[in-house]
Amino acid sequence: MELRQLEYFVAVAEEANFTRAAARVHISQSGVSAQIRALERELGAELIDRSGGTATLTTAGQAALTQARATLAAAGSVRQSVDDIAGLLRGSLRVGMVTACTVPQLFDALARFHSAHPGVELALQEGNSDRLVADVRAGELDIALVGVAARVPDGLESMVVIDERIVAAVPPQHPLAAQGEATLAQVCEHPIIALPPGTGIRAVFDRDCAGVGLAPTIALQATAPDAVADLAARGLGVAILSASMTTSYDDTLVAVELTDSQTAALLALVWRPRMNAALTELVSVATRSFNESF
Repeated sequence: MELRQLEYFVAVAEEANFTRAAARVHISQSGVSAQIRALERELGAELIDRSGGTATLTTAGQAALTQARATLAAAGSVRQSVDDIAGLLRGSLRVGMVTACTVPQLFDALARFHSAHPGVELALQEGNSDRLVADVRAGELDIALVGVAARVPDGLESMVVIDERIVAAVPPQHPLAAQGEATLAQVCEHPIIALPPGTGIRAVFDRDCAGVGLAPTIALQATAPDAVADLAARGLGVAILSASMTTSYDDTLVAVELTDSQTAALLALVWRPRMNAALTELVSVATRSFNESF
């Protein structure tokens, strides 16, 4: 009896389908079927009823399933114990990142972590900050880089990477550029170009406007900060961005200070308090990467 046979058996039992089970364990359907047939011959009993449209457990299969799961769990514990002694990490980590938010320090951290712990599979996905925070809370993501307004989300561990104010970005010839600063009311007299709801910068802008009794109309909206900046540089409106997002546009945009903006725009790593060894190490590596550059 081999562990892989038990793994395939559990996969078929849980998926109730040989095709789905084969996709789950990354081998062919015929390979899964052959290994389970071999297991049944060794045990002297049929474990899977193949007569219907779904793969269902026989009475013997139901009895075997609990023990098969326990055996696989025990084998995993043995591997983890050995890995702990050897200083190795295994498993997977799911990392989230704000859409179109290129942060070299995060990429550096992932590269360092992967180099030190190749046994841990990394998956990276983008999304808006609200969705990413929800996914971390739900356990769909292990850690995420998000933009938030004023403070980090309650109930999550966090590390603030950037803490700054929003600005209005306009071309040099725009009337607001000559002033150097403006109120939110003055900015809202012009077409507004902004990131979509669910992003940290947009949350800051909406919150600040509500605080002074404004309900701005968003003329144009884009998911990437660079797109928002490019639209403003072409004279299509006033871009609402964080100060650091405008630094690469010094020749085409002027950052205008918003004198009555009171809310901090934060970029932060967030994760759930209960961490496994791999996540603990990734947080440590990320902390070093960000500290080295700020």
